[in-house]
Amino acid sequence: MILVWPIVIPMITAVITLLLRKTALAYHVSLLGSVALLGSGLILLRAVLTGGPMAAQMGGWEAPFGITLFADILSAAMVVIAGIVAVAVIVYSRFDVTEDEKRVGFHALSHALLVGVCGAFLTGDIFNLYVWFEVMLIASFGLLVIGGRRDQIDAAVKYVGLNLVATLAFLTGVGILYGAAGTLNMADLHLVLADRQSETAVLASAALLLFAFGAKAAMFPVFAWLPASYHTPAFATSALFAALLTKVGVYALLRVFTVVYDGGGGFIQPILLIGAVLTMVIGVLGAAAQNDVRRILSFHIISQIGYMVLGLALFTPLAIIGAIFYLFHHIIVKANLFFVAGLIKLKAGSEELDKIGGLLKASPFLAILFLIPALSLAGIPPLSGFWAKFIIVQASLEARDWWVALAALAVGLITLFSMTKIWLAAFWKDHPDAAFAKGPVMPRSMTAPIAVLAVMTVIIGLGAGPLYTVAEEAAITLLDPLAYVEVVLGPEVAETARAERAATQLAEVSQ
Repeated sequence: MILVWPIVIPMITAVITLLLRKTALAYHVSLLGSVALLGSGLILLRAVLTGGPMAAQMGGWEAPFGITLFADILSAAMVVIAGIVAVAVIVYSRFDVTEDEKRVGFHALSHALLVGVCGAFLTGDIFNLYVWFEVMLIASFGLLVIGGRRDQIDAAVKYVGLNLVATLAFLTGVGILYGAAGTLNMADLHLVLADRQSETAVLASAALLLFAFGAKAAMFPVFAWLPASYHTPAFATSALFAALLTKVGVYALLRVFTVVYDGGGGFIQPILLIGAVLTMVIGVLGAAAQNDVRRILSFHIISQIGYMVLGLALFTPLAIIGAIFYLFHHIIVKANLFFVAGLIKLKAGSEELDKIGGLLKASPFLAILFLIPALSLAGIPPLSGFWAKFIIVQASLEARDWWVALAALAVGLITLFSMTKIWLAAFWKDHPDAAFAKGPVMPRSMTAPIAVLAVMTVIIGLGAGPLYTVAEEAAITLLDPLAYVEVVLGPEVAETARAERAATQLAEVSQ
């Protein structure tokens, strides 16, 4: 049952907050639901850490015929981090989100989004992964437009238009895959496709799913929807999107291209490698060219996604560890930077760099709250981002991909430059309005989540060992698809597959 709760809790919370959306009680129910989601994630993670990966078959139909839920360290840890972000976002939203947006359904839509996110992390079959993606798309579209402003509608149209293209590719890929394999259960697909990775239909489905997941993750060249939309909703919504939406795409890439497609291979890995580097470079150059805090941060999401995909593209144990570590670190840091952007606008009156300033004198505490996630994003030691980049660069060097390591280091330097742009404009120089004094008082409901996430960033940086161990254990599970098969389809099926593969390898050596 503990596999179901991370999906059921936000689902129940969404329904209740929808009914209570015109009352002040909706906030308290929303916060309680977020805390319950975090608690269920922690229970699930503890169960996986002590007892190993687990699976559950819904409706009494055994795999591969029924709906499978699966949790290993990676998926359970992602649910925990989603719970942390949910609590932070709901607390932050108390002041940041307008009463009109709350009455329209901000809390209900936020929890509906969490239903899709947690469902995607825990599903064991590709068709339900598609369903959870659609739940996320509908909820996120609602969150984008609830303000009703012209720029929000314009952003939502671009957001949905490009995501619908990805959805079409996803559905087509699923159809081709089902036609070729006769199943959509990921464990069963691993067995059925074991010796068929070079078939045209299998390669076509892999290419379509790569496009779909790449678009969801905002990889080059299908990233335009992200910087066109993330700067328009409430800051709490931007933080929720920045922390989780693209990471579900990265998670899907990691899961599907290790379990179903056995590491990609063939033409997939070169595409992933080139795509990852271009995503890093184009994203950071886009950030350096912007003049708006949230647009800079939006392009940085694209750039940082490149580091995570690079881990999958290199496909060594260390690189996969780096990708997972990066995933964990970036969710915390990126949500926090969007929270800080909200306070910058509140204090200085704008997000545009040439219209703000003077915040170092007006609010030294806010300056500290900005510096911690900003320096972590740029990879400055000893913060969490340093270790994430260090592992990825080390994996690149071990794989003798020198040019990739050089690109990763160069992107880190340009990231630092663009973070410096925000620092100089918002904090160091004087405010362009000579009458500017201190700005409004910062509400505790906005500063508290930022401070907590900043402390987490420092703790992860100073004591990276435990998180590295979690990432390492997650990578070991991810790189052993037969362990996944064993949990979902049973030990007998996995043992038979292991024996057949050993016999095949022996025959190949004998020849």
